[in-house]
Amino acid sequence: MIISMVAAMAHNRIIGKDNQMPWHLPADFAWFRRCTMGKPVIMGRKTYDSIGRPLPGRMNIVVSRNEDLCIDGVKTVTSLKDALDLVSDVEEVMIIGGGSFYEHCLPLAKKLYLTFIDADIEGDTQFPNWGENWHKDHSEHYQADDKNAYNMNFVILNRA
Repeated sequence: MIISMVAAMAHNRIIGKDNQMPWHLPADFAWFRRCTMGKPVIMGRKTYDSIGRPLPGRMNIVVSRNEDLCIDGVKTVTSLKDALDLVSDVEEVMIIGGGSFYEHCLPLAKKLYLTFIDADIEGDTQFPNWGENWHKDHSEHYQADDKNAYNMNFVILNRA
């Protein structure tokens, strides 16, 4: 199984502020959808809370320390191992946040689907530093337009 991570980040690896993404970029949402559709998505509980509903077309798994957590349309587990056990037969699983969950999962990740947003945006959550042992397999530039305030680069990195 390939463990992949999907994230959008501004300069300084900022991914969030006050448990929300501090931008609204439909082109990035489309990239996220394209990368994750049909694949299981695993997230921390705070990320699920910020989304507010299960993502359609994907098995949604929420990892929480709360053993009693029950969410309609979502599988809930108390560890990453339990989450991965639920999807052990799939080709690729997508880790979609948040900050501390990314940090916990990064050592296991083989692939990163990243959106680099060309902007200085204040935030309180960063994507972890992934180091140098990665090679770029895909890069696609998106020019800002009337619906997307910032230039973006969609990049896929594979662990070397």
